Amino acid sequence: MDYKDTLNLPGTQFPMRGNLAKREPVWVKEWQEKKVYEAIREASKGRPKFILHDGPPYANGSIHIGHAANKILKDIILKSRNMSGFDAPFVPGWDCHGMPIEIQIEKQYGKNLATKEMMAKARAYAMEQIANQREDFIRLGVLGQWDNPYLTLNYQNEADEIRALAKMIEKGYVFRGLKPVNWCFDCGSALAEAEVEYQDRMDPAVDVAFPFAEKDKVAKAFGLDSIADGAVAIWTTTPWTLVANQALNVHPELDYVLVKVSPRPASGELLILAKDRYEDCLAAYGLSGEVIATCTGAALEGIGFYHPLAKMDPGYNRLSKINLADYVTVDAGTGIVHSSPAYGVEDFISCKQYGMQDDEILNPVMGNGVYADSLALFGGMKIWDANPKIVEALKAAGNLLKFEKLNHSYMHCWRHKTPVIYRATSQWFAGMDRTAHDDTRCLREIALEGVENTNFYPAWGRARLHNMIANRPDWTLSRQRQWGVPMAFFVHKETGELHPRTIELLEEIAKLVEKEGIEIWQSVRVSDFLGDEADQYEKNQDTLDVWFDSGTTHVHVMGGQNHEFKGSHADDLRWPADLYLEGSDQHRGWFHSSLLTSSMLYGRPPYNGLLTHGFVVDGNGRKMSKSLGNVIAPQQVSDTLGAEIIRLWTAATDYSGELSISDQILKRVVESYRRIRNTLCFLLGNLSDFDVTKDLVAIDELLEVDRFAIASAATMQDYIQKLYDKYEFHPAAHRLQIYCSEDLGAFYLDILKDRLYTTAKESLARRSAQTALYYITMTLVKLMAPILSFTCEEAWTEMRRTFLKNTALADGLTIFTEVFETLPAIEDADALLAKWARILEIRALLNKDLEEVRSAGKIGSALQAEVDIYATGEDYELLKSLADDLRFVFIVSRATLHQAAADNTEPRFEITASNHEKCERCWHYREDVNQDPAHPGICGRCIENLTTHGEERHYA
Repeated sequence: MDYKDTLNLPGTQFPMRGNLAKREPVWVKEWQEKKVYEAIREASKGRPKFILHDGPPYANGSIHIGHAANKILKDIILKSRNMSGFDAPFVPGWDCHGMPIEIQIEKQYGKNLATKEMMAKARAYAMEQIANQREDFIRLGVLGQWDNPYLTLNYQNEADEIRALAKMIEKGYVFRGLKPVNWCFDCGSALAEAEVEYQDRMDPAVDVAFPFAEKDKVAKAFGLDSIADGAVAIWTTTPWTLVANQALNVHPELDYVLVKVSPRPASGELLILAKDRYEDCLAAYGLSGEVIATCTGAALEGIGFYHPLAKMDPGYNRLSKINLADYVTVDAGTGIVHSSPAYGVEDFISCKQYGMQDDEILNPVMGNGVYADSLALFGGMKIWDANPKIVEALKAAGNLLKFEKLNHSYMHCWRHKTPVIYRATSQWFAGMDRTAHDDTRCLREIALEGVENTNFYPAWGRARLHNMIANRPDWTLSRQRQWGVPMAFFVHKETGELHPRTIELLEEIAKLVEKEGIEIWQSVRVSDFLGDEADQYEKNQDTLDVWFDSGTTHVHVMGGQNHEFKGSHADDLRWPADLYLEGSDQHRGWFHSSLLTSSMLYGRPPYNGLLTHGFVVDGNGRKMSKSLGNVIAPQQVSDTLGAEIIRLWTAATDYSGELSISDQILKRVVESYRRIRNTLCFLLGNLSDFDVTKDLVAIDELLEVDRFAIASAATMQDYIQKLYDKYEFHPAAHRLQIYCSEDLGAFYLDILKDRLYTTAKESLARRSAQTALYYITMTLVKLMAPILSFTCEEAWTEMRRTFLKNTALADGLTIFTEVFETLPAIEDADALLAKWARILEIRALLNKDLEEVRSAGKIGSALQAEVDIYATGEDYELLKSLADDLRFVFIVSRATLHQAAADNTEPRFEITASNHEKCERCWHYREDVNQDPAHPGICGRCIENLTTHGEERHYA
């Protein structure tokens, strides 16, 4: 007889090989056709809301692995929240206006398109990019409202953005002024703080002499009657700004020295330098010197010095007076800072504090980076080309003290990768230190208070955002582009003031935009709104910073506080959101702009929590780069290994730092996935003949190890759910993997095989095991579903086909309409867990000894072993309580327990190879094998399992 046919071997349609790349698209299609997302919404209706507001990716280019990680993290959170009993919708969105799209249109069609045509092409291009990105996001198994996302280019969103701006103006936060802003020559526009990055750059560094113009005042400041010719020395890495120098800055409390130097420079024998810097400076200039007098910076205030190029052209024949400024340091340079108010924020503030008017500020650099023709000596030159010419002119004037090339970190445009300058332009700003008409706190104070009241994941995000808000300048709202939401103002031609009815007019324009989009602003006439006043006003042509678009989505998507705005998705969402989740760069981007806009409108953030993830890097910690050849595209991984592998990699990686990915790392993830899938395959295979409606065994009738397994699953589930609640996914993924490979694979499932395969099919021993497996499988598959969505949906389908076929769940559409399993309570669970934890420790000790005996060739498998166990005290009592079932726990053919001497602390084992025959059916070595002629080749226990209701098993 072939006894294999008498075993209860597993059978399942859930394959061992996932074949993910081929099978996942089938699931994606099915989810869409069956409207699974809508089914989840219906199932969660009436539950408490949990809102994760999607930070919009930009509608330009294919998604990269960072996008994939971001959307998957959001998906894990929302699925786990839905399955925890919340109503957690997902409304994905896209950022659709702005310069990158405009640049793409210029690349394709040139820069001379009519505005109307350019905007039409930009709108079409954005929609095309959204369609491509949406397919890639859906392919990752991310469930959401993909057929109705929010788009900042939708007319309603554009209109509500204008309304939000109107409210900020009404509250008093928005003003127009001349200020230095980040300016990109290639963009031809001001840049937001978040659009500036830093790269190393080689620049000329010069030490320059500003000759004495008021020697008597210098002498008096140093307590001298008279002095010889000399100069004050400054150091700068931007010689091109010297042509617009209008002041010099010193720190009021620092000491400055008047040094007599030799050999005598052309600027004179005296130099003024900071006391803490003069020795280093003189050494750098190749001079020796003697300090003849000292004074504080405050004593130098108001003293005038000649411009260093005054001798070269009358255009520079002006004085630069000393201003006092606390920002001056002696970390480098000379301790005296040259000030060009048009090209430095601190310079601008300092000069304004000393009474300089906007029309007095010299601003010769045009928007394209070229000096105005009217500039003496250098007119018509690009500023970078002028740098060496300015150095030559300083040398010719006798005022160049030192020249060197310096490699330093410098501002660059994040799009063009070209240098950015500060440039004073007339822009619209949101004032950080302005106070609204209805508040006593300024915007900065409100925003900082909001930061303190926000939960941060990880916690270090609080300090980072706090510092950015505390130190940031006013927000430049305006941009000089076409493809963006207009700052639809009517501005007085002479005064530059807004029309007195601006708030009303903005509402009129918003109503038009609702119907026809932002393009309508190009075609309306001033007279359409202002009648007889039309000839006094002109349309403002600036567009809003694109960060204002996304920063106000809490208004034009979520509807704002108390549904003040219509909001494109206010019915699905609510304000404020529970969570915003983006990459760490968004502390200065979307988190930042959302905080400021909401602080202006509502006096608090639009979110209760911020979760930040790091950037994706390769296995060596390097940034992804085509030139390095280390780019891993999510589309390629999905098409080869499966999106499930990206999902598991995302969950298993600590997102609080950089997320490392490489082919080698993905291979390890694939191996982890195989172990999990194998576990599911075993569970499902051994439940294929189980019917939960009739085969479920009552908890108090289960074998002890089965009750332990359920209690252990409950502990694991509680741990995982708490991690989900805290958004800590990498320890959750690790615990799930350990649970599959060690808790189940290396112990429980290992000892269960004998009982599942060899006991009578309908026996209590087998049904008890299957009952435990049923609870474990229900728990495990649901717990893993937020991470391994495709796999768990596939497993759930198999579960509904087999052991759930006669339940209400059989007709369910998806696992994602379910909530996490509620496991039955196990009496004395803590004591049971503690007991079996010690048994497992003893089992590990025995396995180590068994492996040594097996390696020595004395036994083949552990089942060939017979073990005598010598234990004392509690260990003896624990092992004794398992009676003859002890051998099944240790997976040996005989386990005999002995009371050892009292001084033994750890159990001791004597292992011998069995002399008995091996049962052909259960593979145990027993003395009763071949004892029954009617059943040759098998043991008495197997005969009992074949001919009766099955053997008695109580513990394992």
